[in-house]
Amino acid sequence: MFNVYYGILFALVNFILFLICYRLFGKQGLYVWVGAATILANIQVVKTIEMFGLVMTLGNTMYSTIYLSTDLLNEKYGQKEAKKAVWFGFFTLIMTTIIMQMALFFEPAQSDIAQEPMETLFGLMPRLAAASLAAYLISQFIDVRLYSMLKKAFPGYGQLWIRNNGSTLLSQLIDSLVFCTISFAGVYEWNVWFEIFITTYLLKFIVSAASTPVIYIARSFKFKTEKSEA
Repeated sequence: MFNVYYGILFALVNFILFLICYRLFGKQGLYVWVGAATILANIQVVKTIEMFGLVMTLGNTMYSTIYLSTDLLNEKYGQKEAKKAVWFGFFTLIMTTIIMQMALFFEPAQSDIAQEPMETLFGLMPRLAAASLAAYLISQFIDVRLYSMLKKAFPGYGQLWIRNNGSTLLSQLIDSLVFCTISFAGVYEWNVWFEIFITTYLLKFIVSAASTPVIYIARSFKFKTEKSEA
């Protein structure tokens, strides 16, 4: 049960740091968060953990905060700003992949202790890298578009939870489907693939649903230097 309780604490720390980032740096802080989260989530995904008797990858909590960021940008500043954040995160992921793959080609010194750990973290197969990039770009743009549609249908402040959870319900399903299909289709038997897909999706959505109070808190922040575009 340690991982379950520690996972709750881990999620709370992520949410608190997200709120601090937005409170201190405003809209620009959300772009920074998206960029940092795309990198950290793709590093964490290398590590596997066990919860409720199921083996799953780490990184889902941090990855879910990207949806939180783009939903908040859409809510307060409009769809255009949310799309800009999606492209910023995509560029950050591509930049990190290219630079770190090139860094691995340097011949390490005899005294070097970093090459092997770096190969473990960044030397992922091209198939996994392609899966991550495709899933991120497709699901994020679907999330932005769906959030905008729900914002028109459910515009009230009290209906913010519908917009937030409604958009991530579908977009994270597509994200998990694209990632698991590109990464694991044909690698595992159908029942194993389906278990990976379901657990990945459920964990991401649970974290996103748990972040609902966070977006309400962040929505209430006021900045003298900013004017809502929504």
